[in-house]
Amino acid sequence: MIRLFPSVVVFFSLSVAVFAADDYPKPQAIGSDMPQFELPGIEGTTFETKTYTPESFADAKLLCIVFTCNHCPTAQRYEQRLIDLTNDYADKGVAVIAINPNNDDAVRLDEMSWTDVGDSFDDMLIRAKHKEFNFPYLDDGPTQEISRVFGPVATPHVFIYDENRKLAFQGRIDDAELPQYIKTHDTRDALDTLLAGGTIAEPTTRVFGCSVKWAEKAEGYNKIWAENLKKEPVTLEHATAADLVALRENKDSGKIRLINIWATWCGPCVAEFPDLVDTNVTFRNRDFEMITVAAEYPKMEAKALKFLQGQHASMTNYIFGDTDKYANIEAIDPEWNGALPHTLVVNEKGEIIYRHTGMLDFLELRRLLIPALEAITPWGGLDGN
Repeated sequence: MIRLFPSVVVFFSLSVAVFAADDYPKPQAIGSDMPQFELPGIEGTTFETKTYTPESFADAKLLCIVFTCNHCPTAQRYEQRLIDLTNDYADKGVAVIAINPNNDDAVRLDEMSWTDVGDSFDDMLIRAKHKEFNFPYLDDGPTQEISRVFGPVATPHVFIYDENRKLAFQGRIDDAELPQYIKTHDTRDALDTLLAGGTIAEPTTRVFGCSVKWAEKAEGYNKIWAENLKKEPVTLEHATAADLVALRENKDSGKIRLINIWATWCGPCVAEFPDLVDTNVTFRNRDFEMITVAAEYPKMEAKALKFLQGQHASMTNYIFGDTDKYANIEAIDPEWNGALPHTLVVNEKGEIIYRHTGMLDFLELRRLLIPALEAITPWGGLDGN
């Protein structure tokens, strides 16, 4: 009989910062000169890559520099607001510039459960095109030299410089991630005040979002991830045709279920398996479960288990429980032709929302999983409370 074992969760929850810890860089003081920088970036609308310096924005009256990133769900909530801000203030002489401060290697897998891409420059280009950014998107992640001077605490974090390139405001975009709860539009109010020649009444505010991923944390994060993953139990159980039908029907889990059918002798299956393990670690703290099924005769159990242990595959794993492979193929997916690897994604209602034979496009897969997971439990809660 089939039994589902939840994966052992060993990672901490999403890192969220309200203010800087003592060992992190502090935000620039109001009145400070804008730091010099020379950073690679992605041009808004054309998505060409080029190098940016402060002189690239010499014609702007005000510079609104926003430290943001790809992976943070709070930052994602503000992407459209940054697009709107750019549109609304471009004719007023305001240049909106986004800078990614995160070292991509310091972003843990469990911090990727709300995003389709990471924080590398290549990922930034993918995100900029996908979301149609209209502002320059610069990368400081590899060295973080510029970010350490500005001192962003979290993503997003705004720094506004006046006509003399003195820091006039640093803080939040507004006071609520969810638009229905916004009471103050801090960045817009600051820009309007400066454009009118006034003095900002509250030039510094708290910020809220994912903490900046400083490079020195990467080695520790990666070491902890590797050590903890090795400690997780890896099991393999037999599944009959009736069990496989139950897996596909997904009647009681309340989760998005990814089912991957593979074999030890299948080259593409073996090649993509590390990415499956990463996908499991990434999403398992959400309403998600991964199940693998080895399309092998039962006598191959020892070999299949050895492979799974070598991959640290601590998701739920099964092997065909009898020798009638064609009955098992019919049970797991009546529309499957039997070629490997084969993957199904079944939603919490038991509906197949994705079916693919062959190696997976993991960007495509993530873009399917994220809205499906969001439909069950949105970021911010079911009703935002």
